[in-house]
Amino acid sequence: MLVDALNWQMRVQSHIWSPPTDVFETDKAYIVRVEVAGMRQQDFSVQVENNLLSISGIRPDKPERRAYHQMEVRFGEFSSVVAIPGAVEIESSVAEYEDGFLTITLPKALSNQIKVK
Repeated sequence: MLVDALNWQMRVQSHIWSPPTDVFETDKAYIVRVEVAGMRQQDFSVQVENNLLSISGIRPDKPERRAYHQMEVRFGEFSSVVAIPGAVEIESSVAEYEDGFLTITLPKALSNQIKVK
């Protein structure tokens, strides 16, 4: 019975895809960059909960009849979840969408920035 439940779950979630996502840090912030062209900034949902950053949305496709010879560009519902490596200032965080990239800047919390004398 457990196998049937797992197979059902995989079939239901198989339509959700994950765009290429980079996570890196600078001295002052953690940066998350998602490559997903063909969107508008208001089409994204960005949430932080329990040190996890969740990015989701729906990339629309044109409703037209066509026969694909090659299909690599994904459409429909997508989701990307990344662990935030350290404490951040959520209130100062910024998300910007430009040239097909959603870039989320999460400033590091001051408690993370210890200066050595």
